[in-house]
Amino acid sequence: MSNFSQALKRGEFVVTGEIGPPKGTNVEPCLEEAEHLRGKVAAINVTDIQSAVMRFGGLAACKMLVDRDLEPVFQMVCRDRNRLALQSDLLSAYAFGIRNVLCLTGDHNVLGDHPESKPVFDLEAVGLLQCLRTLCDGKDMAGNELDGAPEFFPGAVVTPAADPVEPQILRMKKKIEAGAQFFQTQAVYDVDQFANFMDKVAGFGVPVLGGIVLLKSVGMARFMNANVSGVDVPEHLIKRLAADKKKTKSGETAVEIAVETIEGFKDICQGVHIMPLGWDHLVPEIIERAGLSNGAADA
Repeated sequence: MSNFSQALKRGEFVVTGEIGPPKGTNVEPCLEEAEHLRGKVAAINVTDIQSAVMRFGGLAACKMLVDRDLEPVFQMVCRDRNRLALQSDLLSAYAFGIRNVLCLTGDHNVLGDHPESKPVFDLEAVGLLQCLRTLCDGKDMAGNELDGAPEFFPGAVVTPAADPVEPQILRMKKKIEAGAQFFQTQAVYDVDQFANFMDKVAGFGVPVLGGIVLLKSVGMARFMNANVSGVDVPEHLIKRLAADKKKTKSGETAVEIAVETIEGFKDICQGVHIMPLGWDHLVPEIIERAGLSNGAADA
């Protein structure tokens, strides 16, 4: 099993990071971002054609991390592949040494840079989780026996700030029934709201990592509020970003907000997933100032 899964099973407060493959073949900056996270996080998520914007493949980027002795979480969306391709890529991922898979339905094509492309959505997140479980049981989705079965640590996503939140909780149950063994959340900025959500799902028995997106600017915060479903950046944080433009531009305000959020998360969930959006160089400082080390701390 993966080191990430073992850390969660030990009850550690676990930190994961994230990188996004480039739009092109120049992967070095992406790999340099991952190096900022070495020894600081338990695993590194690799996005899969994020926001429906065509990019370098997440599977190939994950393999590059494995080759550098970094543990990836392979984000896999259902938008662009049918069940044949999804299963094939999962078997390839296992052969490449990838063990952690985050199952996502994926943003619709019309939101990306190729809106004329045809969406697939043969499966969605619950179906993909069921697919992983079937492969791990040694069969394909048609019931045929596999010559060698993979062993994955499957996860899924949930949006605690959704309004109403009840559909998210129902879908979270379905994902657990389908095989999800961990959850990462959409960005959370209201710790009290997140604590209320965690109280509602306390009996589910599956570890949850609270999501943190580093806030780069007032414009970014307002854009997320207007365009990203289930994300609510409180007005007091927006005013804080506006108060000192120099600190905001340098990333200091983002670091402060992230550290404070992590401190609030420590007693209510099993870890944090930091989405730095290119500011990976700030993640080590966030982890240090939050009192964490090597991507994990005692819960």
